Amino acid sequence: MYFKWAEGKHFAIDTIDQMSGEEAGIKNVTVLFKGDYAYGFLKSESGVHRLVRISPFDSNKRRHTSFASVDVIPEISDDIQIDIKESDLKIDTYRAGGKGGQHVNKTDSAVRITHLPSGIIVQCQNERSQFKNKQVSLKILKAKLYERERQKKAKKIESAYEAKKEIAWGSQIRSYVLHPYSMVKDHRTDYETGNSQAVLDGKIDNFIEAYLKMTKNERT
Repeated sequence: MYFKWAEGKHFAIDTIDQMSGEEAGIKNVTVLFKGDYAYGFLKSESGVHRLVRISPFDSNKRRHTSFASVDVIPEISDDIQIDIKESDLKIDTYRAGGKGGQHVNKTDSAVRITHLPSGIIVQCQNERSQFKNKQVSLKILKAKLYERERQKKAKKIESAYEAKKEIAWGSQIRSYVLHPYSMVKDHRTDYETGNSQAVLDGKIDNFIEAYLKMTKNERT
């Protein structure tokens, strides 16, 4: 859905890291979207998304409910200083999978970094060398730490609206129902549409616009 949306905006898309599910699908993926106001648009997507459908992996064709957690962070510029102590980092290397060719698959080039004080874990296997994967991982870690501090400050500023918003980090923000009827509804703005297939094909601009209008009205 997000790839199709980004392609419609002519954004550049770079998959930093991807882990396949145990049986099918994707368990975890980190993607970098490059384009004008990419974060400004996509920040509305942070939260838990709920999908109700007839599972294509169930031979009995039963209805299943699944959840996907989306975390959106901005790419910070190099002039923003984020102090990270080397002693606070646990750095592991492992064999990369996926694209990159035989060279990547035969060397421990992928890097996983754990920031011990916060528990944040980042990883990258997209680059060919261990050094480059480490640099990308550190950049993602800095962005996550920066966003974490930004959210702390924003929470203090917006504390007066908490009772009205009834939204917390990790809460369900949107439902995608494909069976027994077709509907996608955003539980923050109450915007909904019966054309669920169009939404899954990347037509999410109306949801983004409704969220941005709601947050703007709350601040004024």
